[in-house]
Amino acid sequence: MEFTSRQIRAFLLVAQHRSFSRAAQAFYITPSGLSLLIRELETQLGFRLFDRTTRHVALTASGAEFLPVAQKNLEDLDATVARIGRSATEASHFLSVGTTPLVAANVMPQAIKEFRGYRPDLHVHLFEGDNLSNMQRVESGKLDIGLGVFSKPARGIVRTPFFRFSLMVVRADHDPGFRRASTTWSALAGETLVSLHATSPIQQVINRHLAKAGVVTRPGPFLNLLDTQIAMVEAGEGIAVIPSFGLPLCRNRKVVMSRLINPVVNMEFHQIRSRGKRLPPGADDFTAFLKSYITTWAGRSGVL
Repeated sequence: MEFTSRQIRAFLLVAQHRSFSRAAQAFYITPSGLSLLIRELETQLGFRLFDRTTRHVALTASGAEFLPVAQKNLEDLDATVARIGRSATEASHFLSVGTTPLVAANVMPQAIKEFRGYRPDLHVHLFEGDNLSNMQRVESGKLDIGLGVFSKPARGIVRTPFFRFSLMVVRADHDPGFRRASTTWSALAGETLVSLHATSPIQQVINRHLAKAGVVTRPGPFLNLLDTQIAMVEAGEGIAVIPSFGLPLCRNRKVVMSRLINPVVNMEFHQIRSRGKRLPPGADDFTAFLKSYITTWAGRSGVL
């Protein structure tokens, strides 16, 4: 059977009003148009719904049996459509953003708070994870956008440059002689290097430049987080090469930073989104605000 909700609504109105003309008025349709809907429904069902005379309309026994079923199903349909509509409307006011723990902890909370003053209707949900996890969540549609170092393009992913940072070397603050504004890559030779795991896009860039410069370092601990990496440097377990946006973390540790030169290595921090997913309304407003906020934050924090 392929009857429509329009036919069911016509049937319920006739049953309610006991009149085709009054039901037609309530349905904003002509009486002949309403009669056609009822005839089509009766044909599809295979039984009559009404006994009709020029003065009287009454439900048949079959129509009376069909009435509560039709009422319940239409009520269920209307309730489901309304619920889905509410969910879709609410979802359009949520933006999910994934980024690394460092940025999630040091940049995003205040940025989200300030953005709420401009767009209180858009709720930003923050997810913290490594770059690979964020990429996978964007690809699967679990995140609207991701922020981080995504050095390799991926099919179906749109990458947009967000801001640029440089690589710096971090040392324990034990020797005032190492307090210098810049350090050459060649000066790292023979040092014990506290590194991120080789799967990290940042570490991959560092390893390429060490190899290109012909610099051989001694392997130190391999870690997952910049904060732990800097703590190990503070403890004297070696030096580390980190992105300049890690500078605020270094200020809480007894370490010193200097910019790596010859060459200066700049890296892009990207925003990613799925090419096939439509972003919620207000997403562009948030990304524009966040780009401006990060520029201000970087200047205030001394990030290069």
